[in-house]
Amino acid sequence: MTGDLDSAQRFYGAVLGWTFRRTRLGEWFSFAFRDGAPVAGFVAPENLSLPAAWTPYFAVDDADVTASRIRERGATVAVGPLSFGAGRAVLAADPDGAVFGLWQGEIFRQWRVGRGTAPAWLELRTRDAFTAAIFYGEVLDWAGESPTSCVVAYEHDHVVLRHGNDTVALISGGAVDKDPDPHVRPRWHVHFRVPDLEAAVAAATAAGGSIASPVETSSAGRWVTLRDPEGALFTVLAPQG
Repeated sequence: MTGDLDSAQRFYGAVLGWTFRRTRLGEWFSFAFRDGAPVAGFVAPENLSLPAAWTPYFAVDDADVTASRIRERGATVAVGPLSFGAGRAVLAADPDGAVFGLWQGEIFRQWRVGRGTAPAWLELRTRDAFTAAIFYGEVLDWAGESPTSCVVAYEHDHVVLRHGNDTVALISGGAVDKDPDPHVRPRWHVHFRVPDLEAAVAAATAAGGSIASPVETSSAGRWVTLRDPEGALFTVLAPQG
């Protein structure tokens, strides 16, 4: 979500090497590509003022059914379900206020978290990881028996979701609702792969962005959270050494 589509495309093109293509959805929507494969969507809705932010959208079979599950569990459906191109979309917030979306409709086969050019993984930072895992599990049928369901496990103080061999999401506890820093409040964080962490950070700061966290390291690689010129947070992840 951005207030200026052209400026956002220039920034992320410089930082992440993306190219962009407008779609049949209108002049206020575009897809980002890397190496010819889709990575993310950009939208600058007309006559709708929303803060710039990265929001994960989860594929569902029936947006109406899933929206009902959200409301039944004390969470908020802010927008939708509404028709959007060849599908239907919902924008919602979980009981702790973390914003996420739903998508019913056609998806790119290669646009799956954890694979190829798609985001490396999603991370939910929330107050209570177990409570959040139960909410999303019930709403999205994560632990069901369908081919799209995930395996849910508790590892190294995180709830971990895997689809096949791919880690697609982590849920971490300890976020603080009223903290003035949006990096600390409950929210979904999107991690994008880059070949060189320092080069991505340098490109972001040169293009008007800023660094929002220290560099962190694990067996998965090295990563840092950045803030784009409009304030949207995102994380870049590079392989070790």
